[in-house]
Amino acid sequence: MLKYMDVSGKKVVVVGLARSGVAAARLLAAAGARVVANDRKTAAELAADLAELSGLPAVKVITGSNPPELVDSETVLVVKNPGIPGCLPVFARAKQLGIPVIPEVELAFWAIDAPIIGITGTNGKTTTTVLTGEILKTAGRRTHVAGNIGLPLSAAALDILPGDIVVAELSSFQLEDIVHFRPAISVILNITPDHIDRHGTMAAYKAAKARIFSNQGPGDAVILNADDQKTFDLHHHPRARVYLFSRRREVPRGAFLERGQIMLRDGGEKITVCAVREVAIPGGHNLENALAAGIATWLAGAPPWDIAATLRKFKGVPHRLEEVATINGVTFINDSKGTNPDACVKALESYRQPKILIAGGYDKGGSFDNLALEIKKHAAWVVLLGQVKDRLAGALQAVGFTAFEPASGLADAVHKAYRAARPGDIVLLSPACASWDMFANFEERGELFKQVVRNLAGEGRTDEGIS
Repeated sequence: MLKYMDVSGKKVVVVGLARSGVAAARLLAAAGARVVANDRKTAAELAADLAELSGLPAVKVITGSNPPELVDSETVLVVKNPGIPGCLPVFARAKQLGIPVIPEVELAFWAIDAPIIGITGTNGKTTTTVLTGEILKTAGRRTHVAGNIGLPLSAAALDILPGDIVVAELSSFQLEDIVHFRPAISVILNITPDHIDRHGTMAAYKAAKARIFSNQGPGDAVILNADDQKTFDLHHHPRARVYLFSRRREVPRGAFLERGQIMLRDGGEKITVCAVREVAIPGGHNLENALAAGIATWLAGAPPWDIAATLRKFKGVPHRLEEVATINGVTFINDSKGTNPDACVKALESYRQPKILIAGGYDKGGSFDNLALEIKKHAAWVVLLGQVKDRLAGALQAVGFTAFEPASGLADAVHKAYRAARPGDIVLLSPACASWDMFANFEERGELFKQVVRNLAGEGRTDEGIS
């Protein structure tokens, strides 16, 4: 059942539960393994995960950090949840014993017998992944969309048939430790500073992203952003066939723009898909995502007319430039998935109207210098919140921007932004930071933002703000 190891009757350790760990444990149990799953959280904190695993007698859960009985001479494999750093003693112990340590997506790949389109990048992964899946579905392919998008690849693996196609969103955390994982088509959308607290350096982060094509060969394809220098720099490295996408220039193989039209080409005749003005999702960065999805699906066999039909109707994904409501002429946009400075800049650039920005959250260790300059250029007012609000305030002051105020939490930030806004303005939640200081994930943050905004619709407003 697993291509690279027979685990039937053998002990396999899963480190870290949550969605990926639970999915890995279930897949291993289906393959006949004796699974020992570990998470540092208490049994009470793991109640939902334990409930999902309760009907699997082959899975034993041990709580607490690095219990001594976790990895031993009987262990044949260790599977790591992507959220777990590789520096923990349990992984050193596995290495000492010669036990392979793999990420959850690697395990899933061992069980999948269907082509995979793997999509990574600092920003735009989810939008491009969902869009790619929608195009393939329009083209009549039985398509599975999974990975870093909420449904772990291991959770989808048992339902995937050889004639299907898989579209997988992949993060640097998932890619850094792969062994055999090999997509038929890989896509790198862009590489900008992010997760430096985990990877240590920008070079290490870039190398983790580039792992997506490390096992590809001449029969495979890799798609790179020709307009993003760090991504384009990789075009000499893959052994696979290289395709490019660009908003700025024509490319010999890939997707590009010509006289307002989206074009595809594989070294020969140009094929017209549709007009740029017909693409439903807003923003220049989303046009890049559309180009990437277009060339990926075309290479996978989707005809241009199905690509065009999907581009005309696909309006994006939740928490990514999601229009929530317009109240007294003020439009509220939920971009909670904008979890790094570059994503925030792209969101700001997507709208011409005056913008009241809500930003801040968990500190991932990156610089806010360029973000501060872009905020000064694009935002009329900023409300700061979370762990980084003082550091972000300092970056804004350093560039001479003082039109900001702190907030005690997200609800307070929404109210303050609304008070600062005028009819015709946009209130934009694009935090430029992860959510982990205040929320479990960006989805929870985005849902609260939407709820607070909807509550505003029932409240009055005076010239001074909310009455």
